[in-house]
Amino acid sequence: MKIVHKDKGVYSFSRFHKPVEYVDLGEPVILETEDAVGGQVKSEDTPLEKIDWNRVNKATGPIYVNGVEAGDTLIVDILDIDVASEGVILVVPGAGALAQRSFKPKAKLVKIRDGVAFFNDVNLIIKPMIGTIGVAPEVDAIPTAIPYKHGGNLDCIEVCRGARLYLPVSVDGALFAAGDLHAVQADGELCVSSIEVEGKILLRFNVVKKWKPEWPIVELGDHYSVLVADEDLDRAVEIATEYVVQTLMKAKKWSFEEAYMFSSLGVNIAVNQVVDPKKGVRAILPRNLISIYDLLNPCQ
Repeated sequence: MKIVHKDKGVYSFSRFHKPVEYVDLGEPVILETEDAVGGQVKSEDTPLEKIDWNRVNKATGPIYVNGVEAGDTLIVDILDIDVASEGVILVVPGAGALAQRSFKPKAKLVKIRDGVAFFNDVNLIIKPMIGTIGVAPEVDAIPTAIPYKHGGNLDCIEVCRGARLYLPVSVDGALFAAGDLHAVQADGELCVSSIEVEGKILLRFNVVKKWKPEWPIVELGDHYSVLVADEDLDRAVEIATEYVVQTLMKAKKWSFEEAYMFSSLGVNIAVNQVVDPKKGVRAILPRNLISIYDLLNPCQ
């Protein structure tokens, strides 16, 4: 099994990055990851103004996936996520859902033991997830902190152990990278961080040839989620709704009006995060209604 060490990472998704590893389809690979602040917070007394913000949100990779070409869909099976015994959560003035409020910068270290995170007198069952995950985009480069069609800083709680992620491939080999693990995060990630933690990800890749989604798609349990991001949260909801309505029209041979009606009955909208440069939402559809090909577009 191949292991990609955490020192091999990038701060942007780009077609110009050289691969640090080559992996075959179906071959398990382990990615070691740093926490989102690059291990710079060693104690709760760490002055946050001394953090090098150019070293945050590192993604391990990129990995060249053999047999994957531009115009394909990269399938990423998240087989396991293992997190360290301590994480950190931050609040930073001018950031988060309450960015306009006056408050002090603060770091809090959170111990993790036996699947539980200990926040003051509250015990939280950990639900490890991958905050940043994606492939090289169509444009030259996008910073790892930004979510978009290629993936990126999705901060979606469904990108977790047991999930399958579908990503649109724009360059041969995909140039996949991932990092920014969270031990615990709620939808919204309101204060701008979660329990940021280093760890390891066990992945396996596959491919859908000559089909790809417009936006990342997560398959988890009994549903698919379409992950959309935009600077404006209302616009992100609009784009996600349009995507699933068009999918229902194609899959069920319904009119726009019928598919739009059904979206109020069988489609859920959830907010992934409201704190990144682009806000993230997901539109959730039952898997028994559609196939994955209904969510993908053929590429000629």
